Amino acid sequence: MRNIFGVVMILIYLGMGVLFLINFFQFTGAWEILRWVGGVLFIIYGIWRGYRQFKGIDPGFNDR
Repeated sequence: MRNIFGVVMILIYLGMGVLFLINFFQFTGAWEILRWVGGVLFIIYGIWRGYRQFKGIDPGFNDR
């Protein structure tokens, strides 16, 4: 179950990053910088979380 949750969260982070970058939420004006920074950060964190998940170094709930 933990692995399924991990993969779903990776997809959510990557998906949100792409949605931000293609301006799905239609940010305008001063919010434009938030769109770029948020999109890049979501994608980077999704990749990092995917790396940890698939390398097996992501701690479980009871391992903390």
